[in-house]
Amino acid sequence: MKDKIFGVLQRIGRSFMLPIAILPVAGLLLGVGSSFTNATMIETYHLQAILGEGTILNSLLTIMSKAGSIIFDNLPIIFAVGVAIGMAKKEKEVAALAAMISFFVMNATMNAMLLIRGDLLADGTLGAGVLEGTVTSVCGIQTLQMGVFGGIIVGLGVAALHNKFYKIQLPNALSFFSGSRFVPIISTLTYVAVGIVLYFVWPTVQNGIYALGGLVTGTGYIGTLIFGVIKRALIPFGLHHVFYLPFWQTAVGGTMEVAGQLVQGGQNIFFAQLADPSTVHFSADATRYFSGEFIFMIFGLPGAALAMYQCAKPEKKKQAGGLLLSAALACMMTGITEPLEFSFLFVAPILFVVQVILAGSAYMIAHMLNIAVGLTFSGGFIDLFLFGILQGNAKTSWIRIIPVGIIYFFLYYIIFRTLILKLNLKTPGREDDDAETKLYTKADYKAKVDGNDADSENEMTPEDQKSALITRGLGGKKNISDVDCCATRLRCTVVKPELVNEDVLRMTSPSGIVRKGQGIQVIYGPAVSVIKSNLEDYLEKAPDVEYLPEENENSAEETNKCAETKDEAKKDENKTVVAGTVKKELCSPFTGVAAPIEEACDEAFAGKMMGDGYLVRPEEGMAYAPEDATVSFIFPSKHAVGLTSDDGTEYLLHIGVDTVNLDGKGFETFVNDGDRVKKGDKLIGFDIKYIQEHAKSDECMVVFTSLQEGEEIRMSKSGKVEKLEKTAEIVSLN
Repeated sequence: MKDKIFGVLQRIGRSFMLPIAILPVAGLLLGVGSSFTNATMIETYHLQAILGEGTILNSLLTIMSKAGSIIFDNLPIIFAVGVAIGMAKKEKEVAALAAMISFFVMNATMNAMLLIRGDLLADGTLGAGVLEGTVTSVCGIQTLQMGVFGGIIVGLGVAALHNKFYKIQLPNALSFFSGSRFVPIISTLTYVAVGIVLYFVWPTVQNGIYALGGLVTGTGYIGTLIFGVIKRALIPFGLHHVFYLPFWQTAVGGTMEVAGQLVQGGQNIFFAQLADPSTVHFSADATRYFSGEFIFMIFGLPGAALAMYQCAKPEKKKQAGGLLLSAALACMMTGITEPLEFSFLFVAPILFVVQVILAGSAYMIAHMLNIAVGLTFSGGFIDLFLFGILQGNAKTSWIRIIPVGIIYFFLYYIIFRTLILKLNLKTPGREDDDAETKLYTKADYKAKVDGNDADSENEMTPEDQKSALITRGLGGKKNISDVDCCATRLRCTVVKPELVNEDVLRMTSPSGIVRKGQGIQVIYGPAVSVIKSNLEDYLEKAPDVEYLPEENENSAEETNKCAETKDEAKKDENKTVVAGTVKKELCSPFTGVAAPIEEACDEAFAGKMMGDGYLVRPEEGMAYAPEDATVSFIFPSKHAVGLTSDDGTEYLLHIGVDTVNLDGKGFETFVNDGDRVKKGDKLIGFDIKYIQEHAKSDECMVVFTSLQEGEEIRMSKSGKVEKLEKTAEIVSLN
């Protein structure tokens, strides 16, 4: 149960990353726009001629400020859509649309309830006894003040409905509304009910949130310390997003009236004050949840990196220095700490304990010193410059970060150096002599492959090599149920945790690996989004298998198996024939030259990623039904047709390679979805010459997608074949 809860929280945390990712851009627009249109700043530096009202620059900066403000003003709907996308497993665009519709429906329902019950009058004013601040305008709808909680409620609920119903089959009379079309319908109906329920429930919840916010605020500096310690301690589990978001975006982080509006959440308060020219000093109570990060991210952790470098063995200092320098620079400039933190987290956990305590104290000290520097994503120099230095010391007290930061630099350096040397901790550069201080490279991967087969490696892209290793390390495609990422981590959910092989995953050069039940997190740093995209692309064509742990050690050659083996001797060796029982004889749908599918020029077909089969290099531009069957589908681009024979054999007839890009040009279909066909009936006509000129190849693939375990396709005739001539067999090896 605990592991299941962890998995859910992990998915919720990563779903927050999409809406959070827009905040740096919004903050940049708002920060620059507000800073350089501030009348006091313009007068102080005598910039009226350049930045004064009516100048082109002033107009441009005003537009930037408004563009940034609109994002912060509409965070609830942004979170609704973003969380739905993050939590949906498939067809995420449908979940996004359903979330947007549901968000409007829920708030319109609450607006109607407010009017019906007299809490809101027809002229838009509040009824008697309704407290100021409990009703607000959201996207032009007067509704209950829910902040981003409203968006999160919609996002999570719609995602749950989407994952449950996006494949639903309805009766024939309603079949048009089956599948993904049903999701917006059920979501709309559900959120009418949710809006009604929330009208009665939310005031109580709101009072509880205000009470919790008052409790946090009332604990003063100790509360800030506790917040900082908990947030940093949750980093290894990837749950810190779930923890800090309420403090940043809801009344848990406090409330304040800014420019006549009640604002909730520490980050929202800061940006409201940033947009308000009358602000004298930003609220340190609001920024207590992030100001301290500048102290340990820009100063503290680089001190730890220096300590680790100086403690490295002389022969490994150069290698360790390169890794630690790049990680320290990333930490200082962008506030991404995980490359550094994970460099010592697993090899020396005591150092992470020190980091948690020192980082937590940095939050408290910043609060005590009235430092009020905001941020959008993380506490690096970029945010310090935008929301501290540019805003002026009078508003932020940012200058105090420097002396405190210097003290923290030496604290980290001294404590880390002392512990590393005293306890002989295996930080980067201090590994055993037989372990290298470097990330695994392509050469390391090549050495791991059985036989060090250069041809095998060269025929897969580096991206696919890495994705193949990740897939194998996670136990195979069949063992992977979900793939996603946050800012630095590849977050995967697996079916069988025991199949995960960390040794294989480490070959992909992660900063660290976190396992908790079915949740697996592999830390790669800021490039993780590209790794995730490459992995998703690879999984679409990867074989649907699972790998046992002992197989992971010796099966790397299969991972890199290419579309066509160039070594003829090796090809002959691999063609050892195993006796089997012929279950079915297969006739060719094409006239041409038949060959094993391993000879296909397309790696996906040659690697049997879509199924076993054979190919025909056509001499006639017509595909015929190889036996009596039902047309399962015709691709919109007309280049492929699916068939199901009367005995259940499922075919895919694919004409040419990359012909989907032809958009149907050069093709003519003679059947439709659901048609019954007889053996020899025409299915698709195609222009061989046009395909040869405009596509990668004219090879026609005959792929069997319903083979059972232990079944394979064997050629009974290669070379020249006529349409409907017996060409291959389904053979059972069981």
